[in-house]
Amino acid sequence: MEEERRREVRFPQERHRKMADLIALRGHISVDELIETFAVSGPTVRRDLDFLARAGIAVRTHGGVTASDRAAGQEPLFMEKLRRQQAAKICIAEAAARQVEDGMRVMLDSGTTALALARLLAGRAIRMIATDIKAAEAAATGETEVIIAGGMVRNGYFGIVGEETAAAIAAQPKADIFLLSADAVDGNGVSNVTIEEARVKRAAIANAKRTVLIADHTKLDRREPAEVCAWSAIDLFITDRHSGAVAQAFAGATTRVELCSPGLGKEGKTKA
Repeated sequence: MEEERRREVRFPQERHRKMADLIALRGHISVDELIETFAVSGPTVRRDLDFLARAGIAVRTHGGVTASDRAAGQEPLFMEKLRRQQAAKICIAEAAARQVEDGMRVMLDSGTTALALARLLAGRAIRMIATDIKAAEAAATGETEVIIAGGMVRNGYFGIVGEETAAAIAAQPKADIFLLSADAVDGNGVSNVTIEEARVKRAAIANAKRTVLIADHTKLDRREPAEVCAWSAIDLFITDRHSGAVAQAFAGATTRVELCSPGLGKEGKTKA
């Protein structure tokens, strides 16, 4: 049993995910308990906790760790993101999928909302240029042709980033639509935690005929360090109904806003 447990969590990314799940479940846990649970050394556990703290998942305490909400300027791990706002992400993805027609060249961004959309687009007769390993994997079935933009994979997040990625996107024929995800949205536009991802997003915007922003209400009224684009670069903003007037005020006169209701589908459109 001990050997099985060691094999199960021998990779850091997998251990981080399991540790994050345990911290979220327990609320608070001691370093000693984590050492025993994961069968690793004290220094290894402390490095793991430092990583989770930087990701905004946990707060270090004396002798242990406490679960934490996401902090500004920090980014939760993929599995943590996947658990959040699931109903909102699905309704946004359903609305975004209606913007895609068969035969289109579709550029799809990274992230968990993009992953929900990739699952809905899977099998359709489109060509997809993906900047996310998980989204590419989900979409690659049936008549869907998937091209993965080259570059470096972000460990723990699965997006593809770097100058090589931006160059690969720029070299592609112009896409009919780019489905853009976001870490933060405010009156100035879209911003991101990392410069590397922001660079890729900007390259995709520049090489698409239309850009559709897909983001739930938890991304609103936030600002991150890396600027992606102003509202003038976005043709349509699809978000959930909780965003309401705030989303419309941010988008101003340049961007159409579509609200959806989780569990009910599309609610309405504003700003023709």
